[in-house]
Amino acid sequence: MSKLLFEEETFKVIGACINVHKKLGSGFSASVYCLALEKELLKANIPFEKQKKTPIYYDGEPLDTFFIVDFVCYDTILLDVKAVPFIQDQMKQQVVKYLKTLNLEVGILLNFGEKSLKWKRLIHTI
Repeated sequence: MSKLLFEEETFKVIGACINVHKKLGSGFSASVYCLALEKELLKANIPFEKQKKTPIYYDGEPLDTFFIVDFVCYDTILLDVKAVPFIQDQMKQQVVKYLKTLNLEVGILLNFGEKSLKWKRLIHTI
């Protein structure tokens, strides 16, 4: 059986997210979960960059705008934090776009808005 890409790192990150959801439950905004997750990532010694600004290009030229990714952990795993009733396909597609733009292979779409934490691990083959 083949291993998942960044399996150990992904496992640690999801564990930190589960800890946040256990302590806060559902009902807060995504920004609250991001603040709590930042503390949990630090406690777990998981390296991360928060609120990563990423330019958007059109025909090879940067547009006068950018998007912001919630977290990039281990320089390899993108985290997109939501607090909604359920994960929609559009959200998954957005994470794949972010992966392509950042030239990353693994993204985790997290939803803290449900009774238990829900996540989708998404892959972009470079």
